[in-house]
Amino acid sequence: MKDKRRDTGTGCSGAFLPDNTARNMTKRLLPLAFLLIACAILPAALPALAGPLEDGLAAYKKGDFDTAVRLLQPLAEQGEAQAEEKLGRMYQRGKGVPKDFPRAVEWYRKAAEKGDAAAQGRLGFLYRVGAGVPRDLKLAQKWYRLAAEQGNPLAQVGLGYMLMDGSGEKPDVVAAAGWFSKAAEHGDALAMLALGTLYELGQGVSRDWVQAHKWYALASVDDGEYEQDLFDRAKRAKEELAKQMSPAQIAEAERLARAMMPPGK
Repeated sequence: MKDKRRDTGTGCSGAFLPDNTARNMTKRLLPLAFLLIACAILPAALPALAGPLEDGLAAYKKGDFDTAVRLLQPLAEQGEAQAEEKLGRMYQRGKGVPKDFPRAVEWYRKAAEKGDAAAQGRLGFLYRVGAGVPRDLKLAQKWYRLAAEQGNPLAQVGLGYMLMDGSGEKPDVVAAAGWFSKAAEHGDALAMLALGTLYELGQGVSRDWVQAHKWYALASVDDGEYEQDLFDRAKRAKEELAKQMSPAQIAEAERLARAMMPPGK
């Protein structure tokens, strides 16, 4: 049975939180923000492609960064957005080229201005943390939002955290929950864990332990995109929440999780 109590500190228009509630939520979700930062420098899965970029992108995915730079840099210099984004990523990570955040920003910006969602999301992250550019939360939110609106999960999660903690504008936990939900529907484990926490606490969404347990269960499935600590956190959160739930609630949450579970998991 769902607990349909709505927290009076949140609403569709604002989501200003009482101090105790904000501290509690921040304590629960802050470690997840650090995992987002870690993810921002890790490689992302590539779509299946065909054409002149294929060899360079395949080399990048395999970790053959010297080959990736050799193949992608000429394409980037010709204005190919995907090559620009990958070159920016290699400068950010120091793979195949010396680590150079200003150069990463330069290449991300070129791709971002062409509408590349991955570059927009990475550029938003660099503005958020002040790497390679002066820290600018308004520009961070601008680039995050452009990428998020194209369906980029990393940007959706980043924007969610900025809205939740009020970075760049007033806090809006309802809007944050909406972006976490979009990223979670794309299979992003960090978004699932954040969304589960909001459902458990009743912040930005109606308190619903069945939904919280479901999202914790889904977040605990290692998809290779995050460090093991995230999946361990999700598993512990699910187990702790289950101690407060009825058998019927747990059974329903498990049924919902199985319906959304990736094949073979």
